[in-house]
Order: sequence, then C-alpha cells, then structure tokens
Amino acid sequence: MIAKKKTFAKGAIMMLIFTAVLITVFSPVFNGQNGLEYLDALYNSISKGSAYYIPKVKAETDQFMGAEESMTLDMGDKAHSDQTALLFQEAGASTEVSQGTLKVTGDLGKILVNCLNDADSMYKNDGKAISEKYGYNEKQALYNWWKACKEMDKDLKRQDKFKEAKVITLLKKKAVETSYNYYKIEPQKITDKLGIVVFSLIFYVVYTMWYGFAIMYLFEGWGLQLEDH
Repeated sequence: MIAKKKTFAKGAIMMLIFTAVLITVFSPVFNGQNGLEYLDALYNSISKGSAYYIPKVKAETDQFMGAEESMTLDMGDKAHSDQTALLFQEAGASTEVSQGTLKVTGDLGKILVNCLNDADSMYKNDGKAISEKYGYNEKQALYNWWKACKEMDKDLKRQDKFKEAKVITLLKKKAVETSYNYYKIEPQKITDKLGIVVFSLIFYVVYTMWYGFAIMYLFEGWGLQLEDH
C-alpha cells in the first residue's frame, strides 16, 4: 500500500533516471570504452604525467659508480636466472647461474644505470628497445629487474650494506615499478583535461546524492520513515 503516491512517483522517476544513466555509463560509448574504463585511463594518464622520478633516482645511484659488489640472487628457477643474467651482463657484470640461483659480480653503479635506462625506455613506452636488447618480452625483462632488485636488497642487507640496499629499494619502487605499471599509457597534464576532471568529480557527488534521495522518496512514499519517540 503506497501512502504518498506523489512522493513515491517522484522517487520512482529519479530511480529510473539513475538506472538510465548507469546503463549509459557501463556502455561502450566513450571512444569504445565504458565510462569507468574511460575515466580509469584518463586518471592513469594524468598520474603518469607527474610520476617521472627516474632523474631523481639517478642522482642517488651515481654515488655507487666504481663500487664493486658480489651478490647472490634467488630468481626462482633456471629460466628466470638465465634471462636475468643478460640484464647484468649488459652492465659489464660477470654472472654465474646455478639452477634458480644467480651470482653477480660487477660495478654496482653501472648495474643500476642499466636498470634505470631500461626503466626509462619502458616509461617512455619504448618497449621495443628492451625486447631487442635482451631478446625477450620487455615486460618480462622489467619484471626480472624488479625481482633482481628485491633479491639484491636482501643480499646486501645480509652483508650489512644498508646504504646500497636503501638505494636499490628506491630504484625498485620509484623507477622499475612505476615504469612497469604505466607502460603503454600516454601521459597527460591535468590542465589539458581539467574540464572533464572537474565534471567527473561533480558528477560523482551529484549522482550519489541523487540515488540517496531516490531511495528516500521511495521509502517515504511507501510509508516507511524514521520517527522520534
């Protein structure tokens, strides 16, 4: 039994509009993407535009040029050890593979520079340069760098070389991870899409409130309401 027909009708109309907009948002009408995919890509491209930390990381790694280090890395299996050995060899380091274990000896500064160069190429979406350099998929190469950095951090800490380990952790987080996550995303400045960004934020607030009021009017029209006693 509907207690307030006009109020219930108002809520029903608002809910219909809400549903129609929701269907539109989840339809591929935004350059072949639905609304969520479009906004996700937009915000990713904007965030990439302000996430280029590689020059700052390089300033931290330069201090290790000429520092000879020996490290033992657990890469999981021989295939990944063989792939990762190529990364270090490119930096002039000597490598020894024993199943999933990779032993590396070389100039830590040159190793870090090579890693940064690869991360920089990936950040700039030049994956072809990486795949041609090592002979296998560029994302796999960068993942191998990430795993190698993680293992270098562990081994250097075991050697009580915490300064070196700290910089490698910085490299892994600010260069390798960032480049991997943003690969193939074109960076944009927020000022270039300011209108869309502002509209999307306002739309989210209004759309959420619209739904809340629609529910409220439906319940009120139905005769359900909260009262103080």
